[in-house]
Amino acid sequence: MATWQRFSEEAPVLAGKIKERFTAEKSHVLATVRRDGSPRVSGSEVDFREQDLLIGSMINAVKAEDLRRDGRFAIHAASAIDEGGADAKVAGKAVEITDPAEVARLQGDDEPAHVFRLDLTEVVLTWVEGNSLMVEVWKEGQGSKRLARPDNGPVVEVALD
Repeated sequence: MATWQRFSEEAPVLAGKIKERFTAEKSHVLATVRRDGSPRVSGSEVDFREQDLLIGSMINAVKAEDLRRDGRFAIHAASAIDEGGADAKVAGKAVEITDPAEVARLQGDDEPAHVFRLDLTEVVLTWVEGNSLMVEVWKEGQGSKRLARPDNGPVVEVALD
């Protein structure tokens, strides 16, 4: 799994665009895995702190219990694609920070909470450019590639800027 810092070092331009989408709005959609294996979606906020991407949760919230049991997640930033912006998603494994002093330091108070570092396996940015749907994908261990789907036709790989 790649930390936000490692991903940012490997794909700095893409990381900047992803961070821009996640900081443009407060609430995003988090997908977790329920005990029975089915998906659950919940509203969630993200925080970029000290080179990490974090999410928090109230104590014993169902999304926190999902992540504690099975850390797999995907989070979709509030979309701006309809306004000429982009659509951003990240996926990977959430790792709970369990040291109470570290949790208090990261959240700025000592209220009980769950805090998770989001380690990444995949990052996707989607936007419209002219008559093409554009997708830039970063996968851990594979780097980045850019795809285009001109005129709603076949997908083609295009050069990164």
